[in-house]
Amino acid sequence: MTKHLNTLVLTLTLLCATASTAWSQTTLSRADYIQKYKSLALQEMDIYGIPASIKLAQAIHESDNGNSRLAREGNNHFGIKCKSDWKGATIAHTDDAPDECFRKYASVEDSYRDHSEFLDKSSRYQNLFQLDPTDYKGWAKGLQQDGYATNPQYAERLIKIIEENQLFLLDEGKDLIAQTQDTTTKEEPVVPAPKSGRDIIDVDNYSIVIQSHNGGHTVYRNNGSEFVILAEGETLETIASEFRTSSKRLVKYNDLHNASEVKAGDMVYLKPKGRRSANGKLIHVAKEGESLHSISQLYGIRIKQLCNFNRRTRDSQVTDGQQIRLM
Repeated sequence: MTKHLNTLVLTLTLLCATASTAWSQTTLSRADYIQKYKSLALQEMDIYGIPASIKLAQAIHESDNGNSRLAREGNNHFGIKCKSDWKGATIAHTDDAPDECFRKYASVEDSYRDHSEFLDKSSRYQNLFQLDPTDYKGWAKGLQQDGYATNPQYAERLIKIIEENQLFLLDEGKDLIAQTQDTTTKEEPVVPAPKSGRDIIDVDNYSIVIQSHNGGHTVYRNNGSEFVILAEGETLETIASEFRTSSKRLVKYNDLHNASEVKAGDMVYLKPKGRRSANGKLIHVAKEGESLHSISQLYGIRIKQLCNFNRRTRDSQVTDGQQIRLM
């Protein structure tokens, strides 16, 4: 009997040790998580304007570096609960109350995208999008004040994660790997640069960033963002191919409903537009035929912000001589 008992104990011990080893092999460290998902955070920052540092810090905190049950079984890296409008898959998890309903995703990418949409479409977080894109402290404090989490130390924890791991470098366009391996950090160009370099020449209201790109386009800078002029016969798809991006992103960057809305002569932004006028101009006096969308393109300001400044919807009519606020 004693022999059998000892054998059973030994077997259970080995099983526990095996399970423990298997878990430790699949557990992500914080550094592992950052390296694995930083490009995803940067992609979402490009499309939605949410600082990559905030995106990663929230995911790290909410998912325990990707090791929480919600993250492992539901790909939910931001602790987003179902809410009444959620029609997708769900997973039960005890948080503030037993067996609460949380969103379940098919992939981590879906979780990151839904988090961006969640913040972008919720009226309570719109004030955050008016902050400077490198103001991670403002974003952290704003998320807490606007009720993203119930923990009174939520903002403090996000800031601590960001500063301990220097995630703020991502918001500035710097590479974390380069920063840890080399004291000289190089900023990545916003668009592919020609072999001759990125000459900047002032022309009228804009600056030429690239005069002779491989695809033949002149790239201009306006309000901190870069754009090209669509030529006859070109589409968003051809521009996307030339600049190694997607037409879906260009639709988002240019506040369009779909890729077919553009025509020859239109400005096509290659990166997100600004949130306010950066040249000090406060007011634009509208001319006949203009719209809020055309004004947002002219000044390189996101139409959502332009609508907020003027308390209008994007479909509101603009009349000749009307004053439109730019910040």
